[in-house]
Amino acid sequence: MTAHDTPPGARLAPAALTGATILGLVERLADALGQKGWMIGTAESCTGGLLAGAMTSVAGSSGWFERGFVTYSNAAKMAELDVSADTLDHFGAVSEPVALEMANGVLLASPAARVAVSTTGIAGPGGATPGKPVGMVCFGFAVRGVEGITSRAATHVFPGDRTQVRNGAVEFALRGLLEMLGPSPS
Repeated sequence: MTAHDTPPGARLAPAALTGATILGLVERLADALGQKGWMIGTAESCTGGLLAGAMTSVAGSSGWFERGFVTYSNAAKMAELDVSADTLDHFGAVSEPVALEMANGVLLASPAARVAVSTTGIAGPGGATPGKPVGMVCFGFAVRGVEGITSRAATHVFPGDRTQVRNGAVEFALRGLLEMLGPSPS
């Protein structure tokens, strides 16, 4: 088999495949949000803006992306997203309770946003603590409805180096949002 016989995509590096997967997920998210007429906001710690960057890489994202917060420090989480100092002290920054407060904080700070997602984790290579390994990322997903905000959390441990953990977290967040928004009408 020569290079000309290789199927399209077979020569792509893993990073290119990840990028293509993320782009496809963002396009599906754009369709889902556009059909609902909803805006989204993000709150990121370990992903440092990668999630918002992925979302805004699609033309027309201003029609459904409202804003993003990068709150890397605990002080920023408290100041920008109203994360409780007690929650941070009791559970630590990398926890589902903090992820939930971050996602809810986006909706409280962004009246135009109807849906939010947050990421907080340990991308590595250092930073692990007992019960919180490198690669552990906590996610918050929140939706504003007529009766208030409904939210859920998830935790996943991603394998690989810092880049792989961060990219994995972006992909997981996008898939979680799509699941939360439900199937698109055909």
